[in-house]
Amino acid sequence: MPLINHGHHDYGENKVQEALDKWTKIKAEKPELKIHLVGKLQTNKVKLAIKLFDFIHSVDSKKLAKKIYDEQFNQNKKVKIFIQVNLGNEEQKSGILKKDLNDLYFYCRDLKLDIAGLMCIPPFNLDPAPFFQELNKLNKNLNLNELSMGMSSDYLQAVENYSTYLRIGSAIFGERI
Repeated sequence: MPLINHGHHDYGENKVQEALDKWTKIKAEKPELKIHLVGKLQTNKVKLAIKLFDFIHSVDSKKLAKKIYDEQFNQNKKVKIFIQVNLGNEEQKSGILKKDLNDLYFYCRDLKLDIAGLMCIPPFNLDPAPFFQELNKLNKNLNLNELSMGMSSDYLQAVENYSTYLRIGSAIFGERI
C-alpha cells in the first residue's frame, strides 16, 4: 500500500488466484491501477484472469489466444497481451518457439487481440543480452512497440535493449517465501 499511495500504478503477479485474493478489493477502490499477469496462464483460468488483469504477458499458443478472445467478448473487456517467446528453446519454460512466432502473431492479430509486444525470459545460466537483442529485433520486425523483458538480476541489460516493461519485484519486495 505505501507504493500505491506514493503513486505507482503497475503491478505484476505470477499466479491468478493469488492476484485475485490480493488485488480484487484494491482494484475496485483504485481502478487506475494496472495489474499484469507475468506468469503462465492456464486456459482454465482465463475467465478469472480477464476479470482482473489489464495485461497478460504470457500468451504462448493459439488455444490460449482464442480463449482470451472468447472471454474478452463474454466480459466486454479488452486486455493487452504480450506473446511470450521461448528464445532459449528450453523445454521447462513456456513460450512459443521463434520459428512459430509469426504464425501465432498473425493469428492473434486476426482475432483483433490488443498485442502490445513480445516477452521473453532468457535461460538462467547464460548471458541475457543476446536474447534481449534478439527479442528487440523480432519486436521491431512485427512493428510492435512494447517489450516485456528483464528481471531483478538482468534489468539493466534489458533496458539497454529497449525493454519497456521490467519484472523487478524481488528487488523491491524481496524474494518470494
